[in-house]
Amino acid sequence: MPSEKSQYTPAPPIPSYDEATGGNSSSRPNWPPPASPIDTRPNRETEAESLLFSRNRQTNSSRHAPDGYRPPYVESDDEGSQWTLEDDHSDDGEDAQVRREMQELEVEDPLDASSSRSSASWTKRIASSLPQWKWRWRLPRLTVRLPRQNEAENTQESESESSGTRRFRLPSINSAAAILLVGRLLALFLILGFLYLIFMSDLFTNMTRRIGGQMFDPEAVRQFVQQNVDSGMMRNTLKHFTSYSHIAGTEGDYALAMDVRNDFIKYGLENVVVDPYYVYLNYPKEGGRAVEIISEDGKESTWKAALEENEVGGETAGRQTFVFHGHSKAGDVRGPLIYANYGSREDFKRLADKGIDTKGAIALVRYYGTQGDRALKVKAAELAGFSGCIIFSDPADDGFRQGEPAPNGRYMPADGVQRGAVSLMSWVVGDVLTPGWESKEGQPRMTKEQTPGLVKIPSLPLAWRDAQVLLQHIQGFGDPCPDEWHGGVPDVEWWTGNSSSPVVRLKNEQDEEEKQEIWNVYGKILGIEQSEKSIIIGNHRDAWAFGATDPNSATAVMLEVVRIFGDLVARGWRPLRTIEFMSWDAEEYNLIGSTEAVENNLDALRKNAFAYINLDVAVSGQEFHAAASPVFRKVLHKVLDRVVDPNFNTSLRALWDDRKAELEGLGAGSDYVAFQDIAGTSSIDITFGGAAHPYHSAYDNFEWMERVGDPGFIYHNLLGQVLGLLILELADRPILPFDMGNYALSLGRYLGNLWQWGEEKGVNGRYNLDPIKDSIHVVEKAITDFEQWETGWEQAVVASSGWEPVSLGQRRCDYNTRMANFETGLLDLEQGGGIPNRTQFKHVIFGPQLWSGYDEAYFPAIRDAVDAEDWPLAQKIIDKTAAIITNAAKSLLE
Repeated sequence: MPSEKSQYTPAPPIPSYDEATGGNSSSRPNWPPPASPIDTRPNRETEAESLLFSRNRQTNSSRHAPDGYRPPYVESDDEGSQWTLEDDHSDDGEDAQVRREMQELEVEDPLDASSSRSSASWTKRIASSLPQWKWRWRLPRLTVRLPRQNEAENTQESESESSGTRRFRLPSINSAAAILLVGRLLALFLILGFLYLIFMSDLFTNMTRRIGGQMFDPEAVRQFVQQNVDSGMMRNTLKHFTSYSHIAGTEGDYALAMDVRNDFIKYGLENVVVDPYYVYLNYPKEGGRAVEIISEDGKESTWKAALEENEVGGETAGRQTFVFHGHSKAGDVRGPLIYANYGSREDFKRLADKGIDTKGAIALVRYYGTQGDRALKVKAAELAGFSGCIIFSDPADDGFRQGEPAPNGRYMPADGVQRGAVSLMSWVVGDVLTPGWESKEGQPRMTKEQTPGLVKIPSLPLAWRDAQVLLQHIQGFGDPCPDEWHGGVPDVEWWTGNSSSPVVRLKNEQDEEEKQEIWNVYGKILGIEQSEKSIIIGNHRDAWAFGATDPNSATAVMLEVVRIFGDLVARGWRPLRTIEFMSWDAEEYNLIGSTEAVENNLDALRKNAFAYINLDVAVSGQEFHAAASPVFRKVLHKVLDRVVDPNFNTSLRALWDDRKAELEGLGAGSDYVAFQDIAGTSSIDITFGGAAHPYHSAYDNFEWMERVGDPGFIYHNLLGQVLGLLILELADRPILPFDMGNYALSLGRYLGNLWQWGEEKGVNGRYNLDPIKDSIHVVEKAITDFEQWETGWEQAVVASSGWEPVSLGQRRCDYNTRMANFETGLLDLEQGGGIPNRTQFKHVIFGPQLWSGYDEAYFPAIRDAVDAEDWPLAQKIIDKTAAIITNAAKSLLE
């Protein structure tokens, strides 16, 4: 529409009869009046020139109004109206003047910053760009001719003498008028038909939906994202987020939650909310923890462990967090000390086989090894009859035997302590008092004694400097340890200890809050095509100490990507699907924040969450790793091709291929668990690793990251590029770029892995895996047929020069939804379904095994049944799993 407003020019006064019929033209008023110099309307005299010439009119006749009276025309009050009532003058020798006003319809470029009419919410496209076409149309001018005086007299009929009735006569229509009327009617019908064709059929969509012709060129957007990742910004963010400790539910944690919220708002995210939950947490008491060797008379301690790390936080860091285990059992216990290697069930069985009495003893075990989950170490000790458990960091696994310790190196120093939770994550995930439902006010809660998610003996972590003294005191007690039980602690002869070992006191007094408030923070960028469908990016915020690597390297990366995408939105860009950013709380305590959010929004996530990208220990080394659902292989390779590692002067894809790297399996170690295993949302966890860091200790601080972990923040920058590009591919590709074929291939590999595991156990003859094998064949066939639609869609779009009809666009959206729902279809959603005795975990392919902890375990329910040697249950689960896989495959083609 024109920006200028038309100025109203009043109509001239209607002349009297004498004035109008006077023979002297000089005595008539100026009719019509000259146009006002500021009148922006078209000149009516020119505009009204007839396309038909009167038979009585000479071809060289003047263009001014003819002599004689001309009655005024009747005109709409609307200055911009397309419908004008005008005199035809057919009887005075002049044919009617035919005129169609021009109206120009313009489609504005939403990227044109000079246009004040473009809306920021719609400045990218509806599904893609609107073509910059301009077309003109003419609407017929409808006219009503006012009868002249003599015509009015002739058309009046005398009243009937007898009845007094009045008769009417139809006005006569000459052939020229009839032709003109028919022509106008035809023009009107043509216009109406044209409007119908545009707005009621796919033609309009063809003109407005163009794939690949976006006003924001996709390649330009990708380059913008890559080029705007700022290492300095991430450095400053990390420095702030590691400037004080922030255990979940504490003041420091809340302060950083508000910082994240404010950054989300500042960077332009929409619908920013803080989502609180009320969960069970424990905290250490000053002076409430002790590990001591007790004198033989039991009256005093002869040695006391230092427990706490050296102060490394600096004056601005606040109090360094105490050494403790999250979700540990409170208690004050004593017993003979017994060394049990890595604390696996097999290690405790070996002690029992040697005849060592472990009842009431204190177990001393080391981190990592054959049982990687610290909670399962404590649980195995509990089941073996121990009254307490101490876990220490051994230099052979994580110390000077491996390389330079922190603060100058990557490994744990002599005083370094690995904190962590000992809740049974592979048994119950989330708040241990609300397994399966959200921890909101008014919801029912278990007691600590009722939940299967907590261990029942106290435990504490220990540095190797303190473990050294304990190991030296049990020398000569029990049996010499086998070579594989020897650790790296210096000046130690490795003995098991027994019931005659020195008595050790383990004291763990703590504050326990059964309804401690925690805070998740969310923000989003609404999509413009499938706004209800989401690509979710999550990172937890809480840390056991300062958390430079775990998790705040990821926090810095995520906030930097939020800043870049907020900048894109401010410039008018919008994704096809909604992008959601989420800052989780209390991840370190059993993945609480993410799990409670999933349980609180379970139905919506199963229906609308397309993908979840997880960030946790984001930058600890230089090797890129990804654990993921198989659907991410193709899109990840594409992203890695674009990102170049400056230290090796080659792409991340080339480095990936040189290592023969593959997507790793999803275990139970981070916030993707609830999305993948409960909601059925295809998930991926990305990180630069391959090197150690002082895990969960106070040495994992900003100074260590800047000097040792990632000098120059190069790998923060690279991960920011990977994350940003991955989001663009998932949120803004017309076709969701899932590698469905790789899922079919991976199912075959996973089944082979299960078969090999059973072969090693010598149990494969006890059950039949053929039903799953057959179901995988169904998946392969279904995916082959399913992916043919995408090929047909591409051909159709190319054939139409990039234009996509609305019906085809709707089918494309449905195709995307069915593709994403394949993962959700692999959930066991029957009443009471899921892994037996651990029904929170619904996925039949992914999930933790009962005793595998963090490690991936494909077909976990089957493995649990096999471990329990319950062969009928194993076969039942196999058959059910096969049926679920088959149904998921069939849903692709419905």
